[in-house]
Amino acid sequence: MIAGIGLGFLLRNHKIRFIQGFIITLIWLLLFSLGLEIGSDKNVIAQFGKLGFEAFILASAGTLGSVFFAKLLMNFIQKKQKK
Repeated sequence: MIAGIGLGFLLRNHKIRFIQGFIITLIWLLLFSLGLEIGSDKNVIAQFGKLGFEAFILASAGTLGSVFFAKLLMNFIQKKQKK
């Protein structure tokens, strides 16, 4: 990671066209390998219904909380701009 940061710092003024596609491909490969690992674990598969429900609750709460606080922030900013 440190080598990548250093190389990025040295090449910061150069346009590297292929890097975005390369990163997306690597992310898809990582997600695929993660899916393979999860699919091969019998304990995870046995608890899939429970884990899925808990994940749904956490994701829903996170999304609703984000929307709520974004609305509060938007109202605060709009009131401040009117003054």
